[in-house]
Amino acid sequence: MPASDIIIKGAREHNLRGVDLVLPRNKLICLTGVSGSGKSSLAFDTLYAEGQRRYVESLSTFARQFLGQMPKPDVDHISGLSPSISIAQKSAGNNPRSTVGTITEIYDFLRVLYARVGQGHCPKCERPITAQSREEIIARIQSLPAKTKFALLAPVVRGQKGEFRDLAEDLLKQGFVRARVDGQIVQLSEDLGLDRQMRHDIEVVIDRLVNGPNIRPRLAEAVELALKLGEGNLIVALENESPANAGNTEGEPAKKNKRKAGVQPGDIVVSADYACNHCGLSFQPPSPQLFSFNSPQGMCGACDGLGTMFTFDPERLVTAPTKSLSEGCIELVGPWKDLGRWKRHIYKGVAETMERKLQLGEGALTETPWCELADEHRFLWLWGTGDEHITFTWRAGKNSQKYGGYFVGLIPELLEKYRGAKSKTLIASLEQFMNVIHCPDCDGQRLNPQACAVTITTSAEQFAEQPQRSLPGVCALPIDEAEVFFSGLVLNPTQHKIAAEVTKEIRGRLSFLTNVGLEYLSLDRTAPTLSGGETQRIRLAGQIGCGLVGVLYILDEPSIGLHPRDNDRLLATLERLRDQGNTVVVVEHDEDTMRAADLVIDFGPGAGVRGGEVMAVGTADQVAKQKGSVTGAYLAGTRKIEVPTKRRIEARGARRELGKLDSNSQLAPRNSKLIIHGARHNNLKNITVEIPLGAFVCVTGASGSGKSSLVSDILVEALRRDLNGGKGEPGEHDRIEGLEHLDKMIAIDQSPIGRTPRSNPATYIKVFDDIRSLYTQLPEAKRRGYKPGRFSFNVAG
Repeated sequence: MPASDIIIKGAREHNLRGVDLVLPRNKLICLTGVSGSGKSSLAFDTLYAEGQRRYVESLSTFARQFLGQMPKPDVDHISGLSPSISIAQKSAGNNPRSTVGTITEIYDFLRVLYARVGQGHCPKCERPITAQSREEIIARIQSLPAKTKFALLAPVVRGQKGEFRDLAEDLLKQGFVRARVDGQIVQLSEDLGLDRQMRHDIEVVIDRLVNGPNIRPRLAEAVELALKLGEGNLIVALENESPANAGNTEGEPAKKNKRKAGVQPGDIVVSADYACNHCGLSFQPPSPQLFSFNSPQGMCGACDGLGTMFTFDPERLVTAPTKSLSEGCIELVGPWKDLGRWKRHIYKGVAETMERKLQLGEGALTETPWCELADEHRFLWLWGTGDEHITFTWRAGKNSQKYGGYFVGLIPELLEKYRGAKSKTLIASLEQFMNVIHCPDCDGQRLNPQACAVTITTSAEQFAEQPQRSLPGVCALPIDEAEVFFSGLVLNPTQHKIAAEVTKEIRGRLSFLTNVGLEYLSLDRTAPTLSGGETQRIRLAGQIGCGLVGVLYILDEPSIGLHPRDNDRLLATLERLRDQGNTVVVVEHDEDTMRAADLVIDFGPGAGVRGGEVMAVGTADQVAKQKGSVTGAYLAGTRKIEVPTKRRIEARGARRELGKLDSNSQLAPRNSKLIIHGARHNNLKNITVEIPLGAFVCVTGASGSGKSSLVSDILVEALRRDLNGGKGEPGEHDRIEGLEHLDKMIAIDQSPIGRTPRSNPATYIKVFDDIRSLYTQLPEAKRRGYKPGRFSFNVAG
């Protein structure tokens, strides 16, 4: 036998019975057999465990203390073993920040692409961002109110780790004496005392000025120096400026935004390279961190980059949509006649100001039924008027007083009430109107307005109507459409040279995902919504992209969840992994995979203690000729699953014919059914589905066609909420008819049952409870006074 083969002798892990095997290297090997026959015990608990254990032992003692070492499998001898990688059916995790794009690392390349060749636009007016001259910067600063005190700062460090002692010494030599470090003004001659493990922001104080007609020469010199030191950027730090009235880089009230890296309340960021001359807004230079929803520089300030937030749901909040706002369409606000004078004058001020601005008739925003209000009018009541200045009029008898301010919105007001609530009763009453909804600030795109306004252009005919796409817009495309988008990028020669390697990696990884049958997913699909089979194929595509050679890959049923029409593409992917110079071991029941494999190993003859033996080894045709192989009998066609000649049509009549149902039993009426109306969740296109009750119903279709969206996301969640009284959150649909025919719902999905060593099949199906009760009835147990807890290994019995 070749010296390079993997030789296994005496494998006895779990139910394996001293298995001896020779696995040829650089081949596609399929381990098959009945469930529980020992396939996974050999593949994962023997081959992979030993490969990982040997790899960890090769590391230094210091490195091993951070890695969990796997126990040595029960095997006499394994030789020729390569470094092993397991691609099993495990969940991608419950972290909502993980997406298909981040798992495959495509999103990292997209961030670099958009930062280097993307065209920025102003989030406010959508005009392209252009360079800003020194004269325009000086004129903008001088447009501040007279006698405004401010300091000019040059940003030199942005969100970087380190102590920066050398930087402080270098700045002192240049003549600078002060700097703002993490929002605090410090003397550079003092020890900064920065934690090298934390990220810091450092801005050098160039000059401190008071705005007036005679400061231009000094201001021009300070601006020139600040732009030089800050590489085209400077910060105007206003003194004695309240956060509520401070400007910011995105043209929104600072009071609505959380602190960003390097930007403080009262700061005006000015850039010589990234500014909107029409709106007078400046922006920080784009960097890969700007396009990361996991970075403070790029994430949406309202939802912290999650795209969703737990807040008051407008659909639940508006309890009487046929009433107007003043009549009490929102139960938690109530009719205006029941409000106090202070609240009434605030809402009236908002209505009067916005009606004048929008040129609406008097009472249009307050007396119109909620269902007839335009979406933008509903938005301003729920989420506020942004930076729009509102004039309020407070009347006390014959006297009146006007003052200005902002309106934050009804939902932020209620959120403040919810966060400050101490009573559990009040909290519970408010949570009835709350739900997890799309972030209204970023509309679920996760990024801040500046990042969402950067686009790249394609020449693909498929996108002729909208050739420019932002990063969230590209991530929302199905993978096959994203592949078309990047095949026709419009770049000038300089941009093409910059983006050549990045676009090559993006197109290659998108192609890998398509080859494993995942073209229906989008890059912004979150990890918790992926099935085990989808996660496994995503990891498989990632491994192909790595280009490793000489590795032992072990896969656990990669065809699960994949429609038969896509099997050929999956097999071509496995063969490509093999042809790169790797050994691929697949645990699989799929016939196409067996026939494509170079070697098939069949385990059996039964499961558990009746299995653990090798029944046949060879190609699929050779295994089909082995008489003792159950798998071989099905491959040869001597055994097969017969198609029923007659199918059961009406469950109730069939069961009564068998005598299994007496006349007093409760069963759904004849021809009863569940009807799901207007299913629109994910890719479902407003469909209506009828599901007969009392029957075995199979929902099938191509991968990504909407099966799980209908059954798991809509039906199961609706039944959990409406039938079981739980907290189900069904996907978008109109209604479900026929719930009165059901008693309860039991959902059995592919989620793992846990890893606690105290659990076993007997405890899960509650047989052990009956066994414990039986033992307590024994005479000896009664004589000693033993109770069921005495026979439980989970209590101190």
